[in-house]
Amino acid sequence: MTVKVGDKAPDFELPASNGESVKRSDFLGKNIILYFYPKDMTPGCTTEACDFRDRHESFSGLNTVILGVSPDPVERHHKFIEKHGLPFLLLADEDHQVAEAYGVWKLKKNFGKEYMGIERSTFIIDKNGKLVKEWRKVRVKGHVEEALQFIKDELS
Repeated sequence: MTVKVGDKAPDFELPASNGESVKRSDFLGKNIILYFYPKDMTPGCTTEACDFRDRHESFSGLNTVILGVSPDPVERHHKFIEKHGLPFLLLADEDHQVAEAYGVWKLKKNFGKEYMGIERSTFIIDKNGKLVKEWRKVRVKGHVEEALQFIKDELS
């Protein structure tokens, strides 16, 4: 069963770009932007990561931490962070267990090929660990501003 708004957000533990293992529960007392994206270094994912980077201070000022999740290994995350100066953690969900728990590991079609991958999605988890907002099938343009506005209006 997939998590729904109003549910306690599934906890998880994943290797992070800072070399540590990170759990969702490590951030109790803070709001979390948990965003799932398909692949480091691709155009849409780079735009989204840079949009979060550019608004990072605004989120931090609202007691909100940003966590990006993809199936890429930590080493690839390091290159992505260095290339684009990303100030937040990227988590490696190589076996896609967390993506499955959040219902974002989907059958995708691209140029006539079918394959399993991450459906770009963002979840906002409040400081008590409850899922309060979700965006599935995210369109990158304007998305980060929309997430920031939700936190300003609903959680600050």
